[in-house]
Amino acid sequence: MHPTEPPLQRIQFYLTAPYDCSYLPGQQARSQVATPTHLIDGGAYSALIRAGFRRSGQFTYRPHCEACQACVPVRVEVDKFVPNRTQRRCLKRNHHLAARFFPLDFKEEHYALYRAYLGSRHSGGGMDKDGPDQYTQFLLSSNVDTVMVEFRDGETLVMVAVIDQVENGLSAVYTFFDPAREQDSLGVYGVLWQIELAKRLEISHLYLGYWIGESRKMAYKKQYGPLEGLVDGRWQELDA
Repeated sequence: MHPTEPPLQRIQFYLTAPYDCSYLPGQQARSQVATPTHLIDGGAYSALIRAGFRRSGQFTYRPHCEACQACVPVRVEVDKFVPNRTQRRCLKRNHHLAARFFPLDFKEEHYALYRAYLGSRHSGGGMDKDGPDQYTQFLLSSNVDTVMVEFRDGETLVMVAVIDQVENGLSAVYTFFDPAREQDSLGVYGVLWQIELAKRLEISHLYLGYWIGESRKMAYKKQYGPLEGLVDGRWQELDA
């Protein structure tokens, strides 16, 4: 990526102050942030995501830590992906779920599921106290092509995925699900379903954010190989 690339010619970048790393205890982190947000449309964001950026609401960033390179941007090579035995069982277990696409919009039922998910998975982390405004800013605020997909078991809402479409790729923004259904491996199913969606749309990659080998919360992404990582400025297949 070069700052003079047409979609990015008016984008500026700044570094945040150091802050406590969310994934590696005792580490300090910094982020490089792209601004102004109103100029980061689909074309600009497509270029940024290829350069290793990620978005949270309208906040577009990538890790920029001087002494640490643990965060590796990763994407699934959709055409090469073959589910393993455990993943095939997960697909079979959840194949009856009905998926429906929605534009970004606040729905009380979605928000209640989000709060239940955070209360179970991220208790005490701060996000579990997110009110409607924080939820809206995080998941319902986007300048790019974004959809919400809800999954129902009959009439019961069990999972919601927020997905961006970028040039020749999908980006898994965030997925939350019913924590009482842990045995169904809904988080795994959500990624597998998005890989299948990319295949149906004839899209080459599914972006999964950052892989951190030393972090149990982030290391799971290796199971969706062959996985490409952005290393030394070049997308290349990571070792299994």
